[in-house]
Amino acid sequence: MHEDQVDVTTEMVTSLIQEQFPEWSGKAVRPQSSAGTVNAIFRIGDDLSARFPLRLLDAGEALAVLEQEAEASAELAQVSRFPAPTPVALGKPGAGYPMPWSVQTWLPGTVASDADPSGSHAFAEDLAAFIAALRDTETRGRTFSGGGRGGVLTDHDDWMATCFEESKGLLDVPRLRQVWDRFRELPRRGADVMSHGDLIPGNVLVTGDRLGGVLDTGGFGPADPALDLVSAWHLLRPGPRDALRRALGCDDLEWERGKAWAFEQAIGVVWYYVESNPTMSRMGHRTLARILESTE
Repeated sequence: MHEDQVDVTTEMVTSLIQEQFPEWSGKAVRPQSSAGTVNAIFRIGDDLSARFPLRLLDAGEALAVLEQEAEASAELAQVSRFPAPTPVALGKPGAGYPMPWSVQTWLPGTVASDADPSGSHAFAEDLAAFIAALRDTETRGRTFSGGGRGGVLTDHDDWMATCFEESKGLLDVPRLRQVWDRFRELPRRGADVMSHGDLIPGNVLVTGDRLGGVLDTGGFGPADPALDLVSAWHLLRPGPRDALRRALGCDDLEWERGKAWAFEQAIGVVWYYVESNPTMSRMGHRTLARILESTE
């Protein structure tokens, strides 16, 4: 999926476990099929998962990222009433893998990209309860880091220009430019709140028609209060989407800014993953269609 991607094999993971965590050497190691774009995931037995960053970083830089993610994941797990992974250990480079890696608890359930909960009002209400619990968590003086989504919409103008250029032949670019021209002008009012930061289908578990758990929690941190509203567009159809909005009490401005963050994310994944990760690209198409339908 990425030019600087590192290949990770079952044999490599098995060797790393035997060398660094011999207490788990009797557990089966199985690659986990995923539409994720950041880590290769391997199950260790029935209760653990190992995450291996895919994009090559300096080992020291990678370790700092993993330590920050582990701290964030542990904090989120303490405030969420829905299951979330908890950090277990950090591994070191070895066996041909050049970076540190992480181990966390494994959660049962089906990701929302495989078990579509988009028509479930109960799921939408669960999702709203999850977002509300994160928002109620103290920021302890922390503010948005400045990286990725969750700060100022106009900071993404250069990226959006790239997306529009790369999307020619894939999307109705003139129409999407008009939509972004409106979105980017939406003002920011609310102070930062704690947010998951990436509530896409691959990071949400479904049990029946309810929220069964939340994955990829290492980005938990302060951001625009509208950021986690991307889930309304990535995950829900109109009826349940309205239920989520009512449960969270979103005003028009916050709702539109959530739509803007979903738009920024969706247009990028359409072209970037069109060949390397079709599941992600299709998600982007679907999200954009939902957003455009809501603006007609």
